[in-house]
Amino acid sequence: MLASINARTFWGASAIIGVLLLVTLIIPDTAASVFGSAQNWTIENFGWFYVTAVAVFFVLLLVIAFGPMGRLKLGPDDSEPDFPFLSWVAMLFAAGMGIGLMYFGVAEPVQHYVNPPDVTPETMEAAREAMAITYTHWGFHGWAIYGLVGLALGYFAHRKGLPLAMRSAFHPLIGDRIYGPIGDLIDIFAICGTLFGIATSLGLGVSQIVSGLNAVFGLPATPWMQVVLIVAVVGLATISVLSGVGKGVRRLSELNLIMAVCLMLFIMLAGPTLFLIRAYVQNFGLYLDHFIVRSFTLYAYEPRAWLADWTLFYWSWWIAWSPFVGLFIARISRGRSVREFVVSVLTVPTAFTFLWMTVFGNSAMALDMGISQGAISDAVRTDLSTALFRFLDYFPLSTVTSILAIALVMVFFVTSADSGALILANLSSAHNDEDAPGWMRVYWAVLLALVSSALLLAGGLSALQTATLLAALPFGIILLLMGAGLVRQMNADLHGEVIEQAAPHLGARLRFIFAPASREQIIRQINQTACPALEEVYAALSANAEFANLDRQEDEITLTIDNEKGTSFFYRVAPRSRPRIALTASEARQNRRLNEWRMAANSSDGKRARDITGFTREQIVSDVLEHLQRWRAAL
Repeated sequence: MLASINARTFWGASAIIGVLLLVTLIIPDTAASVFGSAQNWTIENFGWFYVTAVAVFFVLLLVIAFGPMGRLKLGPDDSEPDFPFLSWVAMLFAAGMGIGLMYFGVAEPVQHYVNPPDVTPETMEAAREAMAITYTHWGFHGWAIYGLVGLALGYFAHRKGLPLAMRSAFHPLIGDRIYGPIGDLIDIFAICGTLFGIATSLGLGVSQIVSGLNAVFGLPATPWMQVVLIVAVVGLATISVLSGVGKGVRRLSELNLIMAVCLMLFIMLAGPTLFLIRAYVQNFGLYLDHFIVRSFTLYAYEPRAWLADWTLFYWSWWIAWSPFVGLFIARISRGRSVREFVVSVLTVPTAFTFLWMTVFGNSAMALDMGISQGAISDAVRTDLSTALFRFLDYFPLSTVTSILAIALVMVFFVTSADSGALILANLSSAHNDEDAPGWMRVYWAVLLALVSSALLLAGGLSALQTATLLAALPFGIILLLMGAGLVRQMNADLHGEVIEQAAPHLGARLRFIFAPASREQIIRQINQTACPALEEVYAALSANAEFANLDRQEDEITLTIDNEKGTSFFYRVAPRSRPRIALTASEARQNRRLNEWRMAANSSDGKRARDITGFTREQIVSDVLEHLQRWRAAL
C-alpha cells in the first residue's frame, strides 16, 4: 500500500497541514491576527502584482488560442475527447464555481448595491455598477487563471506523457529535476493550497445548508449541526470518488447542472423575465465597456479599502484555487484542441455565471427596491448565508425552491469534495496516477472532513482562509513561470524541435561544443544513452502489440515499425562526422581542417539528420515519440 505513495509529497503535505491546523485550533485569535496583518502587508505592497498578473494570464491565453499554437491538441494529434462536450462543461462548472454561485449569487450584487466604490449607494446607478463589478469578479479574468493551469498541466500530461502534476509544467525550465525535491515542493504547495481552499469553501457551503434547514425545517443552526452535515456529505463524496471520474464525479456534475438550470429558470420565469433578459444583455455591455479600466484599477490616486476587500480578494482566491481546479479540468480535457479548450473554458462557464448572477442579483435588487423594502439588503448585512433563502421567500413555492437550493448546495458540496479528493490523491501518489488507489482518495476525503469540521468548531476558518490567500502571491509567480514554460514547449512542438535542458547536462553539451568528440566517444554515448532509449521504446511497443524491430549494428541502432499500409517508420541513431570550424586565429592561419563527430538521428519523415549529441536517455525517448506521433498522424 505504501508503495503507491510519493513519501516526500504525501507525508510532507500531511505534516504541514497538521501543523497549520493545530495552530489555528489552539490559538485561533492569534493566528487570525498574524495572518490578517500579513495579508494587509501583502495587498498593500503587491496589489499591483495581482492585478497585472491576472491581466497577463488572460492575454497569454488569447495569444495561445488564436495563434498557431491553438491547433495543437491536449494529447496525440489523433486523440479524441474522453467526455461528451456537455458532460465536460458540467464538470467544469461544478468543480470551478458551484458553491460560490449559490453563496454569492444574491449576496455579492446586493453588497455592491448598498456599498459601491464610486457611486451613490442604493440607486439605479449603484445597481448597474453592482452588476458590472460582479461580472468582473466572476468573468474572464478568473477563468483565465484556471485555464492557464489546466492548459499547461493537460498539455504536458496528455501530449508529452509527463505526470498529471503541478511539477510537470516546469519541465521545459528545469528538466528532470521535476522528479526531485524541487518538484516535490511544488506539489506539496499545491496540495496544501488545494486542501485548505476546499476546506474553507466547504465551510461556506455547510453554513448555507444549515441556514436553509433552519429556515425551512426549523433545525438548529449550531456548529455541531454543521459538523454532522460535513460528515454526511463527505461520506457521499467518498462513495462518489471511489467510483471514479467517468461515473460518480461525471454523473453528479451533470445532476448539478440540471438542478442549477431548473432553479435559475424558475426564478427567471416567476420573476420579471423580460427585464432580466434586457439586463443580461446590458450588464454584459457594461462589463465589456469597463473591462480594460477595471482590469487595471488600483485606486492609486484615491486609495480605499474596497479594492483589498473585493477585487484583490477575488484575484487571490482564484489563484489559490487554481491548483485544484486546473488539475481537475486538465484531468477531464484529454483529446481537446488547445483552441477549443481555451475558448470553452473562458466563455461557457462565464456565460452561465453571468446569466446566474443577473437572474439572482438583478432580481434581488429589484425586490429590495420594491416589495421587500430593504429586507434582502438587511439579510445580506446580517448573515450572508441566509440571503438566498430570504430572497426565495418572495417567490411562489418558496419552501420547494428552498429545499431545491439546499439540495443543490449539497450536491455542489459533494462534487467539490470528491473532485478535490481525486486531485489530492493524484498529486500524492507515487507516479501521479490519474487513477490513484482507492484508500488514498478516502484518506484525503476524510482529511477534508476533519479539517473543515475542526475549523468550524474552533472558529479558525477565517484565519485559514486568510492564510490561503497569502499563498496566492508566490503561486502567482509560479503561474507566470508555468506560462513561460508552456509557450516554450508549444513553440518547440510547432517547429518539430526538442527542448534541450541546460541543467544538469549543460557541462556535457558545452564539452562537445568546445572540445569536439572523437568517433569512439560518440559510439560510447550511443551505447550509454541511445541504445537504452530505443530499447525502452521497443519494449513498450512490443507490450502494446505493435510490430516493431530493433536492429543493432556495430556503431548504430535502428528502431523500425511496420504498418499494414506498407509505410514503415524508422528512427536511426549513428555517428556522423563533419569538418570542424576553426575556433582560434592560429587554427585559421594554419588552415587546419579537423573533423568532429556528432551523434545524429534520422527518421522516416525524410528531414535532414538532427544533432542529438549530449541528449539524455529521456530526451531521446521524447524525440522518438515526437516523430512517431507525426508519422501516425500522417497515416
